[in-house]
Amino acid sequence: MTLENASPFFAWDVSSYLALFLITAFVIVSLDHLLFNKSGDKAHSTPDKTGFTKFVYFVMFLRFNKNEKYLNRPKIVQWSAEFFPVLLLVFMLRGFVVEPFRIPSNSMMPTLLTGDFILVSKFNYGVTIPVINKKLIEFNKPERGDSIVFRYPNYEKNAKYQGADFIKRVVGVPGDKIVYREDQLYINDAKIAYEDYADYQGVESGSGMTGFKHKRELLDVNPHDILLDPNQHSRGVKAIVPEGHYFVMGDNRARSSDSRFWGFVPEKYIIGKAFGIWMHYDDSLKLDRIGGFN
Repeated sequence: MTLENASPFFAWDVSSYLALFLITAFVIVSLDHLLFNKSGDKAHSTPDKTGFTKFVYFVMFLRFNKNEKYLNRPKIVQWSAEFFPVLLLVFMLRGFVVEPFRIPSNSMMPTLLTGDFILVSKFNYGVTIPVINKKLIEFNKPERGDSIVFRYPNYEKNAKYQGADFIKRVVGVPGDKIVYREDQLYINDAKIAYEDYADYQGVESGSGMTGFKHKRELLDVNPHDILLDPNQHSRGVKAIVPEGHYFVMGDNRARSSDSRFWGFVPEKYIIGKAFGIWMHYDDSLKLDRIGGFN
């Protein structure tokens, strides 16, 4: 399944609601200045500022100088002006720098646990326009082994997953021939090597994975740990990754809904590269999780 079959990327999420508020606040305060508060503008004008400087200041703070107040304006104008700068900063940070996500399932164990709060870099692969995720400048392409957050392409048009964000690991890049058979990965006919660890000891929501085979998959320059069900092989697949798409899998191979089941991830749907854990709370707060993962 490829891009033309995917559901639209846009969905109502935190960034979308922030953008809606910012646009609404900007319109409200702009109309107030233009139609109802001209005398106030003159009273608070700053002669030493150029028109362009005042315009930039207004775009960022919804005021023309530091002393301008809205105490005599309607509450909706006051609230719009006061909250705008803070939410604009949050929107810019989330949209262009780093965005937080929470891990909702066991599909990326043992690397990530249910309840991990992770950070996702928005600039590893380039600069994109928030909300619509349209790339303006490209820096790098995702590599095999990268953990990426992406908008679920929802090829089956399931309302439950419309606008959902997933995290998986890139296993195949455009042009790769992927074979996964009896829990052994082959890429372009090359057999990927593994290192064996002691059986996994699960905790909290992942306690059901106790006794799973714990291995290290030596994938290119991004080796990573995986879990395998000792009682049965997880789903196999044969596929060639089309241009502009990626093949992804969860590290917990027997407990992951990924490209083996629903198809490829369009590059346009990739939100960013996950890189760190900043908090963990599942059954309890675990401080030792903070700072892990890369």
